[in-house]
Amino acid sequence: MMKIRTWRQSRWLPSRQPRRQAVGGSVFAESTFAELAWQRTRHAATRWGWWGVAVGLVFGLVAFAPASWLARSIANSTRGHLLLTEARGTVWSGSAVLVLTGGTDSRDATSLPGRLNWDIGLHGLGFELRLRQDCCLNGTVTLQLKPGLGRMQTTLQPSDAARASGWIAQWPAAWLQGLGTPWNTLQLRGTLRFASSGLQLETVRGRWRMGGQAEVQLLDAASRVSTLDSLGSYRLNLRGDAVNASPTMIDLSTLEGGLQLTGNGQWSNGQVRFRGEARAAPGSEAALNNLLNIIGRRQGALSLISIG
Repeated sequence: MMKIRTWRQSRWLPSRQPRRQAVGGSVFAESTFAELAWQRTRHAATRWGWWGVAVGLVFGLVAFAPASWLARSIANSTRGHLLLTEARGTVWSGSAVLVLTGGTDSRDATSLPGRLNWDIGLHGLGFELRLRQDCCLNGTVTLQLKPGLGRMQTTLQPSDAARASGWIAQWPAAWLQGLGTPWNTLQLRGTLRFASSGLQLETVRGRWRMGGQAEVQLLDAASRVSTLDSLGSYRLNLRGDAVNASPTMIDLSTLEGGLQLTGNGQWSNGQVRFRGEARAAPGSEAALNNLLNIIGRRQGALSLISIG
């Protein structure tokens, strides 16, 4: 019996040792794989963390972009003719003083009283720009901006006050002097009034199109180059069809006054072509002679206006 027991022990003992080694190798391999998986998870978490920081910085930069960035963009797009000076706040909510100038190198500049306030928010697939200015805007003027591939569509939404009164904005005619020649020579006085029942502007690859109707009136105009207390009142009408990409038609007419203005033209692909004429009403010839010489090319009693 002792020999049998000894034989069994001697038979089983060698068979257990390899099994312990196999188990130990498996534990080592499993711990190595676990460590590698943990390291990969840690590295992935680190990468995602840095991505989160980068995205947060971008969103923070966009959300708190200073209003001066918007002012710089407006100046560049208008070639320095329209400026937002003393800009405060952010691109999304801010205020500034509106200034007209003759361009980048011009010394002429005139500003509007008070400050223009704006707010920009999301609207559907685009943005909504809300403008307020006590001196010149009739309530809150809303512009809906819808960007697209190579295009931008802007739709004007008049306020309830504008619909009731029939006008959206008005500015002193003297503001035009900031544009330089010939406005600084004419030194117009009076009121510029803007009205529209529905207006849409669209830019496609840098080309502008207009849809709807808009009207600009110059009321109770006067000029330093005329002895008349009032030259009269005038209306410039614009009509466009953005859907069919047709040119915007322009018509100029006189509402009343000693200076008679008429003309028509069109705006297409950013270019204006206009032909008109100015004449003095009977009895106002002497008082308007100098002004007629400045407005256009004289042809007898007429002054011919040609743009483009």
